[in-house]
Amino acid sequence: MTLPRWDDPQLKMGTMVRGALWLLQAVGDGNTFTKDELREAFPGVSQADRRVRDLRDYGWVIYTSSEDASLSAEAQRFVSPGVAVWDPAARRAAAPDKAVSNVERKGILARDDYMCTVCGIAGGEEYADGTRQAAVLSVSRMETVLPGGEVETLLVTECKRCRAGAREAPARADEVLTAIRDLAPGDRRRLALWISRGRRGSTPLERAWSGYRRLPADARAAITDELSSTD
Repeated sequence: MTLPRWDDPQLKMGTMVRGALWLLQAVGDGNTFTKDELREAFPGVSQADRRVRDLRDYGWVIYTSSEDASLSAEAQRFVSPGVAVWDPAARRAAAPDKAVSNVERKGILARDDYMCTVCGIAGGEEYADGTRQAAVLSVSRMETVLPGGEVETLLVTECKRCRAGAREAPARADEVLTAIRDLAPGDRRRLALWISRGRRGSTPLERAWSGYRRLPADARAAITDELSSTD
């Protein structure tokens, strides 16, 4: 399929779609852009930056300084494209569900211990790949096959990296149950204990680190000062 040009005056598509084409054709994967450049590309269009942010709901990965510490406050990085939003059928098929309310979001984050359920990183913790990017958690909807075979869309905590990763198939609770049943008796008992506790067995050091990372910056600073004064 030949892509339309983002600046074609005959293109009768919304700002989100034109913004997606602009990212592909004028910015390019891995490159940065600023809000001023976005405004210049779409003069007279109110909230063009918000329309571009909406692309994240369709799997487009766009980093700000929150996810990429090398960026300035005004800069963003176009990492990778997602759903072909210029294709009406693809856009409708991938349309995000009703937004998660603040109450739901807080409850899901607390239930998941403020950690990504995919990779296990805590909110605010830096990834181990040396990029100096800190994990930003969000609550998203995940299609899941339950043990009885029925399919439901459930809320789950994910970091933005994992959320942006390709998800070509639903989560399979039925396959997980089969894998659990195949465990040796001792491993099944250990897993059952982890499930009853709501967490995997961990050392006191790991629990202290996880709790520390969930604190606001000022509270972390107060702990650092307290430890410095008592060491």
